[in-house]
Amino acid sequence: MMPKIIYGTAWKKDQTARLVEKAIRYGFAGIDTACQPKHYNEEGVGLALEALEKQGLHREHIFLQTKFTPVAGQDPERIPYNPDAPLEEQVRQSFATSQDNLGTDYVDSLVLHSPLPRFDQLMTVWRAMEAIYDQQGARQLGISNCYDWAVFKRLYDEARVKPTVLQNRFYAETGYDQELRAFCREFGVVYQSFWTLTANPHILRSRVVQELARLHQRTEAQVFFRFLTQIGIVPLTGTTSDQHMQEDLAIFEFEIGADALPRLEALLKA
Repeated sequence: MMPKIIYGTAWKKDQTARLVEKAIRYGFAGIDTACQPKHYNEEGVGLALEALEKQGLHREHIFLQTKFTPVAGQDPERIPYNPDAPLEEQVRQSFATSQDNLGTDYVDSLVLHSPLPRFDQLMTVWRAMEAIYDQQGARQLGISNCYDWAVFKRLYDEARVKPTVLQNRFYAETGYDQELRAFCREFGVVYQSFWTLTANPHILRSRVVQELARLHQRTEAQVFFRFLTQIGIVPLTGTTSDQHMQEDLAIFEFEIGADALPRLEALLKA
């Protein structure tokens, strides 16, 4: 099952293997990566999984999520598939690269990194992902960086294998995806947040978060992450700090009272 907090590996470069191994050993049970050399070192995740396996921490106990990144999101010099191939073949080649990088036959979640320019292109890619799902290469499918409710709803309506993950940047510019998150709650889609702390220093500085941090003797980041998990959001954290890794995992040691939740939710509507 998907953990309630996931370790993200973007921008880790040659530190990826070391940091992923450390994160899992501290207690993280979910890893997010992508077949996108521009921003991710997917091979490094695979090296960490190999090292952890030798230490008795088996792959089947780790929730592993990767992504197919369309050509527009790739470094032109390092595209991990043939960019001139048909879209469905690009997906197949990308996933084969992910399998090789990660040293695994399957992933727990396969995510489309961003919608394509045309909806028919999006559905062509989605059908190819559904084929991977049918072949037990992925246990669930999702999409990232999709901020248009109409596009997500249409994808959900037309998909044979419904998206069960929506991973978006969590920030005020999109109104914190209020409409999308309502749709996710109604249809059982897990909403994953990224850029959660970086984009929201004003929330961390807010009076209610400061008060709750003092009350629970926790950091402001812990309060915000715990709040999100209590309203059904799965945050990604990409910290490289040992202390912050441990603090992120410790958010489940306390619970924010029901009386404080509306005050926190109001911060997402300001």
